[in-house]
Amino acid sequence: MTLEDYLENGYVYHVVNINDLKRTLQHGIRYDDKNTYVSKYTDFHSFFDRYKPKKIPDWVERKKAIFASIGFKEGHKWHSHSAILRVRVLKSRCWICNENLANFIYEPFILQNLDGFERTKEYMGINGRLFAEEYWQNSLSYNENLIKRYDKREGYDAEVLIMHSIPPQNIECLYIVSDHQIMSYQDWKEYFTPGSSLNEFQYRRYLQPDNMSSAWNTPGSQ
Repeated sequence: MTLEDYLENGYVYHVVNINDLKRTLQHGIRYDDKNTYVSKYTDFHSFFDRYKPKKIPDWVERKKAIFASIGFKEGHKWHSHSAILRVRVLKSRCWICNENLANFIYEPFILQNLDGFERTKEYMGINGRLFAEEYWQNSLSYNENLIKRYDKREGYDAEVLIMHSIPPQNIECLYIVSDHQIMSYQDWKEYFTPGSSLNEFQYRRYLQPDNMSSAWNTPGSQ
């Protein structure tokens, strides 16, 4: 499944856990509205903000950003139990960065506080800082990127830092991802209609006994 680039029209993609979908569609999106925000990401984002150069505007703060993507290519691996949203943003309040540079040091950042990984703290003190500085050096505003298109460069995995809240009217749910398939928001609605052909198809494909592998029929299983 390919999700096209609508950057020029002011649209980007944001993914949420299905447990957050109801609240998102009713109340919109804020940078700190997820339960995992403080526990998983605040310190990591703050690490990057610590090395942000003065040329980057004050309103750009990774720790206060909503993260989005410009598009997705065929073969992208989606997380189960998630919803894919298309959101409309204010171009003047967004920043484009290379997510590859951030992801490369996420594990070292987490592991540095784990027993047995003491050398990782030294790695972060040197290499982590260099990656954070490069992250900002290779970033630019949303509108500037419309001209230079850094996001189309080889090895540039563009992430959009949205520096404003997104109201419900600017959010459209496109797809919902389960363990077995990706279906459109509308198809999921039809799925639960009595007599739905979608429901019958999924049952035959995944849940009929002939198509299921039974652990107790596997040699050596208990």
